[in-house]
Amino acid sequence: MITEKQKRFLRSRAHSLKPVVTAGNAGITAGVLNEINLTLSRHELIKVRISGADRVGLKSMTEQICKETNASAVQIIGHIVILYRPADKPVIQLP
Repeated sequence: MITEKQKRFLRSRAHSLKPVVTAGNAGITAGVLNEINLTLSRHELIKVRISGADRVGLKSMTEQICKETNASAVQIIGHIVILYRPADKPVIQLP
């Protein structure tokens, strides 16, 4: 679990990032989860766009992604979710 101070730091690092994975109207499929896993392995901190979901659906999809990928949700803004998972050799040094 990451602290609020670490979340604030990660939000500032993610500000300039563009969404690298998009989940469409089909929701969170095995292919989307696989792509998120691969991208988190390479980048540690990513943005994911989740289309076609209301607030409750977006929150449940985010929880599902975090559970399946062992990632932490840093922030949810609109339909964009910021995810963080430290790599085996972390590049991002958390405060």
